[in-house]
Amino acid sequence: MEEKLYFYYTNDLHSDFDQWPRVVTYLKESRELRSKRGEVNWTIDIGDHVDRSHSITEASMGRANVKLLNEAGYDLVTIGNNEGITISHQDLYHLYDEAAFKVICANLHSTDNIQPPWLRPTVKIETDNGVKIGMIGLTAPFNAFYELLNWHVSSEIEILDKYVKELEQSVDIIIVMSHLGITVDQEIARRYDAVDVIIGGHTHHLLRSGEYVNNAVITAAGKHCAYIGEVILTWDHEQKKLVKKEAYTTDITHLEKDDVTEQTLHAMQKEADSLLGETVVQIDSPMEVNWYADTPIMQDLTNTVKEWTKADAAMLNNGLLLDSIPAGIVTYKDIHRICPHPINPVVVDLKGNELIEVIRASLTKEFMQRELKGFGFRGKVLGRMMFAGLDVEVAFHKNGEEYVKRVLLENGQPIDPEHTYYVATADTFTFGRLLPEVAKSDSKHYFVPEFLRDLLAQTLRAKFPTN
Repeated sequence: MEEKLYFYYTNDLHSDFDQWPRVVTYLKESRELRSKRGEVNWTIDIGDHVDRSHSITEASMGRANVKLLNEAGYDLVTIGNNEGITISHQDLYHLYDEAAFKVICANLHSTDNIQPPWLRPTVKIETDNGVKIGMIGLTAPFNAFYELLNWHVSSEIEILDKYVKELEQSVDIIIVMSHLGITVDQEIARRYDAVDVIIGGHTHHLLRSGEYVNNAVITAAGKHCAYIGEVILTWDHEQKKLVKKEAYTTDITHLEKDDVTEQTLHAMQKEADSLLGETVVQIDSPMEVNWYADTPIMQDLTNTVKEWTKADAAMLNNGLLLDSIPAGIVTYKDIHRICPHPINPVVVDLKGNELIEVIRASLTKEFMQRELKGFGFRGKVLGRMMFAGLDVEVAFHKNGEEYVKRVLLENGQPIDPEHTYYVATADTFTFGRLLPEVAKSDSKHYFVPEFLRDLLAQTLRAKFPTN
């Protein structure tokens, strides 16, 4: 006798709640069909469901996301870096207190040795016919952030060496819920013959029909739940083994939205608007934002970041502010709308010659016009870089292109090419190759859990003090 096991999964929603009612529609219809046929199924999320760029998530610190997962009937969830490092230790500790599903993450540990009661390293599930499945959850090891928040994320290899051996003795099938990215997933598949399925995320890769590596099928459904994934496993009870592993993703962007979920989100939005409606300041005239020109509010914010981090200099890109600040009452909701990014300040060590190279690169047309999605950035383009503690003198070539003529410290002294400077900026630039010298700096000091928008609020209060 053969038995089919069905797993539906989502990954990397990033609080794209406009899409979420379609997710619910698809899951309801699919699970209803399986139930009518008597086919066992589970629903799974692979992390980064939470993203504080959305006001509902911001106002609830992710608890609204957990409620949505509960109401959608999820069975198993692991956490992503957006759940793990964008909220305080206490907020994460209590994030899943009301979860109706099981939270699995084997490599996350509280450094105070008091683990959240909801946190499980592995979970075993079983079909009515006795097929046993072992689930392992793993999240990406952003320990430069996690350890500042009193968490630690262990190496996935260290964890898998332990738990794969344990599960091999007690289950028939091993599934890894991996918020680690496609490259790591492929390495896990090559390294562990006993792993049957890796359901992935984090790097927003879309595998339409799965990828087969060694004995495992690897799958992932892109980002923002434009797709939902499905894994189908066929177990032969006579041979006592898996005889088929399939993985598919389905585009759900055309589906009707679930009415009940729409109503829930509408109510959540009203509550979020109320919670974020507190007045921060009142201003008499609008504060304009221009992504490609020096703007006073961005200069003020850059100055605040320099002073707050006690750095020698600071640099922030204009694209961090998505819109101008209107005259009148400015609320936390306004600040969140204008600066939605889950981006922390960071101070990096740069030699003088590296700092000059970073400044030159940041003032090129290519850099300013670069469209970016990811690394915490939720805007459109990077925009022009603003500086504090530095006097950057520019000039123009005959073709109109701007170039850096010279860079001085605010006291008028030239930059010493061999001297080490402490430079504050957005943590976005410590990832990837946007500004290689920043990303490669041997010393990075992140400031958590404060986001740049918290410093924007501080800047506005200082600029417009109440009487």
